[in-house]
Parts: sequence; C-alpha cells; structure tokens
Amino acid sequence: MSEVVIETFGLSKEYIRDEFHIAALKNVDITIRRGSFVALMGPSGSGKSTLLHLAAALDRPTSGDIRVLGQDLHSLDEGQVARWRNAHIGFVFQSFNLIPVLTALGNVELPLRLTSLSSTERRKHAENALRLVGLADRMHHLPRELSGGQEQRVAIARAIVTDPDLILADEPTGNLDAASAEEVLSLLTQLNKRFDKTIVMVTHDPHAASFAGGVRHLEKGTLLPEETASFATKGNPLDAGRLDSDNQPKTPFQGVMRRHLSD
Repeated sequence: MSEVVIETFGLSKEYIRDEFHIAALKNVDITIRRGSFVALMGPSGSGKSTLLHLAAALDRPTSGDIRVLGQDLHSLDEGQVARWRNAHIGFVFQSFNLIPVLTALGNVELPLRLTSLSSTERRKHAENALRLVGLADRMHHLPRELSGGQEQRVAIARAIVTDPDLILADEPTGNLDAASAEEVLSLLTQLNKRFDKTIVMVTHDPHAASFAGGVRHLEKGTLLPEETASFATKGNPLDAGRLDSDNQPKTPFQGVMRRHLSD
C-alpha cells in the first residue's frame, strides 16, 4: 500500500467573527496516499479550501491533528513551517497570485530564492519548469502580456519548480474559459500520471473533478463518505515539447522531475 501523504484525525477549524463562531471544518478524518489525484468538492462555505490551507500549513487548526508527509505541523514554528512548505508543497491559486512587475521567468524563480541554489541554477530550473508547462516562448513576458490560461500555467510552473512532494490546487480553473481550463486540467493530469505527483484539487466543477482519480465531498464543514470518480481518459491538448512529448517519461517514478528541472 502506498505511503500516506495527508492524514487528519478529528480536524476542526473555527473562525470568530465579532461575537459569532463559524465552524469551517468539523471533525474531519481523511487519508490521502502518495501518487493520488483527489478532488475536494462542495458548495461555497463547505470547508474545502480551509482543508487545503491546513494541509499547506497556511492556517492552523482549532483542534484535531494533521500530518502531512509524516510531519506533525503542530510541532513547527512559523519559520520552520515556511521552510517546510517551500521544500515540500506546491500551491496553485485560483487568482494566479503572480507578481505583476516580474516576468514569467522571474515569478517561477521566486520559490528557489529560499534554497541554496546559485543564480545560474535557479534560472535553469525556472526555465525548465516553464518548458514543461509549454511556455518556453513566454518566459520574458509580464503577467499582463499573458492570457488567463498562460498565467495559470506560469503559476503551475512556480508550484513545481522546487520538485514538491505535494501539489495543492485551489479552484485552478475558476477564472479560466473552457479551453484554458481543459488545458490546465490536462497539465495537472500529466503531472500526476507521468511524474507521480500527489495532487489535491479544490473545485466546484464536476467536469474538473472528473480528471481526478477520486472525489471527496464536504458539506457545512463535514466530510461525506468516500466515493470513487471515473478517471477521464481524454485526448491531451498539450503540444509537443511539453509534458507529453515523446522524450518524456511515460510511467511514474521518483526523482524524474528534479532531473528534468536541472538538466
């Protein structure tokens, strides 16, 4: 049985707004294993993004336990959390969160500034990450010069440039048109299938969820019983020279992305 990547026990999160207590998550128990692609679904306010943020250590639970990649996140201080997150987590935001004054290359290189890589190595890794997502010809463009789909692919390149163990995507297609959304979902599928990346994706869209290998539903902060989603066997629109090119690996194995990023 594959390694457990995310495991929670009685995980709860409560927010206090004025005199009101809002229960975002209630006693959630979930296990996600390495190499899986899981979609978290639910209406607005169901707690799906809260669960994702807790897994990324972007927030702290009110009660319960969460272990990610075997790490008890409670035991880390803020500085340790930041270093751990940069080394192990790639986060993809709905609104891209690109720095407007930096090029695509500059945005992708940002997480590497917290590593010991030299400037030459950082640039090489960032360039290769952009090639992997099909943006070799857009490296020196600013975000305002890119389409929404291209901006999200830059955000995905930024998320994978450190070769993280876990990719967390919060509504990655929420701001995209149908064609761009399809391309981003196909890209996430390739990262999961060919590079064995564990992916947890928050979405409200059943079509987006169909790209995942499993779906978990949340309602009013409660995780519903597990169900299996049919994996989409769709044609991949990615171009040659990207993840599906003939010279890319066709089966999952550890360490391959790091070699691609450093070559």
